[in-house]
Amino acid sequence: MGDIDSMTVPRRRLGVEGPYVSALSLGSWHTYDRMDFHDAVDMVSHAVELGINLFDVAVYGIPGHKQVFTDVLFSAIVRAAGLAREEYLLSTKVWLEGYPARPLREQVERAMFRAGTEYADLAILGDIRDIRDIRDDAHGAADGAAVDLEQLAGELAELEESGLIGHWGVNNWSAQAITTIRRHAVEAGSAGPQVAQLKYSPCRRAIADGAPFAELFSAGLSMQASDVLEGGILAGKVAPTREIGRDPGGVRERIIASAPGIAAVAAELDASAAQVCVAFALSHPATASVLFGATRREQLVDNVGGLRLLDRVGASALRARLVPFFADGGVVDPSGP
Repeated sequence: MGDIDSMTVPRRRLGVEGPYVSALSLGSWHTYDRMDFHDAVDMVSHAVELGINLFDVAVYGIPGHKQVFTDVLFSAIVRAAGLAREEYLLSTKVWLEGYPARPLREQVERAMFRAGTEYADLAILGDIRDIRDIRDDAHGAADGAAVDLEQLAGELAELEESGLIGHWGVNNWSAQAITTIRRHAVEAGSAGPQVAQLKYSPCRRAIADGAPFAELFSAGLSMQASDVLEGGILAGKVAPTREIGRDPGGVRERIIASAPGIAAVAAELDASAAQVCVAFALSHPATASVLFGATRREQLVDNVGGLRLLDRVGASALRARLVPFFADGGVVDPSGP
């Protein structure tokens, strides 16, 4: 594939209706606010040069908690880099904490104001942590103060119709919840969710590799693999100093224990541990894009090297080498939260 620093990241279709997105996407959680501004501009510019066109930028923070301003910084970074809006796709998060008191439109409009743009190409609905937190009265789901999926689907259809969002997906939802909201979305005139953002790595595989999601993937849903390095742990930072994602199944200690083994596999393949994890995530047939964060240009370039590793080693051979590090099998319900 040529020199890593000059390769073009290929693009894959997001779902059956979504845009073509780069097979690697750049996140912003705890990134730009830890970088020198000039370095951030250089890194984002280089990402675009490498072929990355999808940037995950969101209002990170729940009301009452300390705010993070990486989305505001991103708006300044793309201006300083001289990037036109049509040169990149922007993905935002829509949080369900406080919904429907915090309407979706208000959230997206405020998020776009902070990001310095008029629309989001993709909106990702935040976690529903428990199936009891949703309501679908016509089909007998849980009672009480829960998220009404029919109402949610209707509001998303309106946002698509207005052009405020292009398409939408979900983050760490159960297969049941995705199936339900997709039905309501179609009834509301929407194409429905095009992508599920799921934790996926050599260690966290139970959900994305399980039968419930295989059925959804076969119906056209794509995956955006996230947490592929477990907050840097699988890249060798076994004691991360920044906040990292949740630990479904309580398997993080097992993941920490797996890090040296994955590093050994990487050494055998003449690659970095980060490249092995990125390549593994890319090897899933439903993966449209692998989402990762980087705070140095060198990290970005190294992760892009996962594409060349996958081509060189092959998906089957790579996955076979990583079977021993499957940490959440039999622990996490493959149907999802």
